Amino acid sequence: MSSNQSRHALIFYGALCFSVFQIITAAFSPLSTTVVRAIHVGFLLFLVYQLYGARGQALSRPSVWGILLGTVAMLFAFYHWWFEADLIYRAGELSQTDWVIGTVTLLMVFDAARRLMGWALPLICLAFVGYALFGEYLPDVLMHRGYGLDQVVSQLAFSTEGIYGTPTYVSSSYIFLFILFGAFLEQAGMLKLFNDVAIGSVGHTRGGPAKVSVLSSGMMGTINGSGVANVVSTGQFTIPLMKKFGYRADFAGAVEATSSMGGQIMPPVMGAVAFIMAETINVPYVDITKAALVPAILYFFTVFLMVHLEAGRAGLNGLPKSECPNPLQALKARWYLLLPLVALVVMLFSGFTPLFAGMMGLALTVVLIMGNGLARHISARGLRYGFWVILGLACATFNHYGITAIFVIVAVLTVLLLAKREQNILSTVVNALYQGALHALPVGVACALVGVIIGVISLTGAATIVAGFIIQLGEHSLLLSLALTMLTCLVLGMGIPTIPNYIITSSIAAPALLELGVPLIVSHMFVFYFGIMADLTPPVALAAFAASPIAKASGLRIGVRSLQIAIAGFVVPYMAVYSPALMLQGDAGLAATVFVIFKALLAVSLWGMGAIGYWLKPFSLAERLLAIAAAALLVFSLPMTDELGLLLAALILARHWWQQRRQLQLNTAS
Repeated sequence: MSSNQSRHALIFYGALCFSVFQIITAAFSPLSTTVVRAIHVGFLLFLVYQLYGARGQALSRPSVWGILLGTVAMLFAFYHWWFEADLIYRAGELSQTDWVIGTVTLLMVFDAARRLMGWALPLICLAFVGYALFGEYLPDVLMHRGYGLDQVVSQLAFSTEGIYGTPTYVSSSYIFLFILFGAFLEQAGMLKLFNDVAIGSVGHTRGGPAKVSVLSSGMMGTINGSGVANVVSTGQFTIPLMKKFGYRADFAGAVEATSSMGGQIMPPVMGAVAFIMAETINVPYVDITKAALVPAILYFFTVFLMVHLEAGRAGLNGLPKSECPNPLQALKARWYLLLPLVALVVMLFSGFTPLFAGMMGLALTVVLIMGNGLARHISARGLRYGFWVILGLACATFNHYGITAIFVIVAVLTVLLLAKREQNILSTVVNALYQGALHALPVGVACALVGVIIGVISLTGAATIVAGFIIQLGEHSLLLSLALTMLTCLVLGMGIPTIPNYIITSSIAAPALLELGVPLIVSHMFVFYFGIMADLTPPVALAAFAASPIAKASGLRIGVRSLQIAIAGFVVPYMAVYSPALMLQGDAGLAATVFVIFKALLAVSLWGMGAIGYWLKPFSLAERLLAIAAAALLVFSLPMTDELGLLLAALILARHWWQQRRQLQLNTAS
């Protein structure tokens, strides 16, 4: 986005109104959820039409047509508020006005998605609409009883199973709030804190610059939950740093892309998909985070290990220790920025709803930003942050929205009081509100459009066809069913973002895996993980191509290297299906869970050694192939595979270690 575009008043105030509307509805719940969803979509359409032209190009200023279309979208959104009672009374029977507004709104959602993210997702959703309208003419296996255009429009534009369905509900409540939370933390200086801590902790070690990328991108990614956006933000710092110290351009870009995408699966915040999953399968959000914890640790362990092995193979050292900041000093200087995260984690794991926890985390972040400015007018050091911290934590101990409201009012009043003295405080808060609204656009539009697929599936029962095929295949081989599901996720993900990818595959494939005996959360996590991997998988590989201009390397080459680095993302989901204890599911005891985790660590380590071709010294081709074979045996919990895998791994590693030791002895003797 250009600077002229970012300063345009219509976009600026439209984005601010969007953020303020979402905060008010989250804190006070003054409107019904149906109205909130409709106005949420209205704001999304309004901003997209101001920011993007008919061919999807970024505009320096809104066009006349964009202003007109955006205004129409907002008016149609408010139609759901003004005539809410009438729409409920005549549900399923559209008036002429309803029919026109519903049809035009649907077309606008398709058009906004096309402008924002290209043709892939709109064409997929259009195919589902075509199936709803003309499926009665298909062969018997695919045929349904037939639905008229009025029924389809009613389902998709006025029910809670179309563009205003569960994805839009989650986008208008949890997702927007957490995106805003991430924007406030970023404006407050969280990215600099993460970078300083990462550089100070591992920057001086072997391959330090790349390890800095893994830590800082992973930490930032778990807050903002957007992999591709994280590549663009943190990658501006980490990729040039890696290249400066000897990493190849494609490897540097791949490390950043892989680390940033992993943020979506790292608790406590994770990405938007985690909230959608919690609503879809009706389980507490904390259960999702618990299931994701061990696989996320394995993912980042693998990335960290691959970086370490590559550094050893290429002989790359770290930064001079004298140039690395002291991580303890960085934490001491900006420790207060961690308080919102600590409060958020405590509340999420104490049974509070994500909406309340996110609201309190956001409010505490705003207060900390203001408290930092207020401290300049307080001479006593002991009062520097104490008042605001105590107030925030006291409010966080009560599950009461009235207290949240008081907290927000106090924060707003303080902003106004400090605005004259500290102009940068007000500008920081306003800029965070503005950036948060813009960051929410691709997520929100994708959630609205993908609701079309859910609506058609619900109307026609199309999911049973694909699910039946997967179940039939799984009767002969669960592995083939898993492979088919994985390929579906990867192919879909080549053209659409992670969120719609998960929603589509979870609606079609996840129920089939559940029918085959895969636990509920594990089946949904399986499709979620491969939706993320799709952004690293060539030929599209969105995260890899986002890193391409920064690394000045081919996006395709970065994608290939990303697959090599992110091997845990492909291995762990299969291991979790065969050993649900890896996601802390099932009735396995502590010993069994510890063994599964150990086996997974060993498997991804062997896979990394085989892929890079290095451990204590370079691997021979035979050692690489045997290491990968041992890792593959450890993935599947079939009779004797664990024993064979452990035995083969022990032989390979022991032989490699012995050869390295003999080589060192010979070098010492000579």
